[in-house]
Amino acid sequence: MQLIKLEKVKDGKYLKNYELTYLNKAGKEKKYEIVSRRELNSVEDIGKKASGLSIAALNGDRLLLLREFRMGINKSIYNLCAGMMDEEETIEECAARELYEETGLKVKKIIDILPASYAAVAISDTMTHIVFAQVEGSFQDNTSENEKIEAGFYTREEVADLLANAQFSSRAQMVAYFFAKGLFFA
Repeated sequence: MQLIKLEKVKDGKYLKNYELTYLNKAGKEKKYEIVSRRELNSVEDIGKKASGLSIAALNGDRLLLLREFRMGINKSIYNLCAGMMDEEETIEECAARELYEETGLKVKKIIDILPASYAAVAISDTMTHIVFAQVEGSFQDNTSENEKIEAGFYTREEVADLLANAQFSSRAQMVAYFFAKGLFFA
């Protein structure tokens, strides 16, 4: 498999659509579509830079989860606090800003930051960090009029019940599972 060409087919405000031309293992030229949050100028640019982060946050012995409406699936699901990094913004600065914007909370302590990983490898080169943090404060609605986010802290038992009865993003589901099983702690 060899990528030989990249062509932008649409330049949206938040996502850019690209058509990739590649040679399959039989040596035949094929086409594939992806989206990226970044401007890609060549096949070498694909998957080279993280664009955002997700925050696995604890307040004492409770996990922060957001119930938010996601346009792409036309429903509300449980998710982690997350967002896109601004140019020249550090991971820590982005985590503090996104946490505050989406919940009104503040970062008390960064526990760990994982290297960037791919968020949706079948359709995108988007890479995000996972930030583990202890958080504090009280909830405030600081979101824009274009977001519907309900933040809450949940015990292990409440998270176990949500896992059995509610829908999650895949990253939030994994964090919630490990939290409910007592394998995620500060």
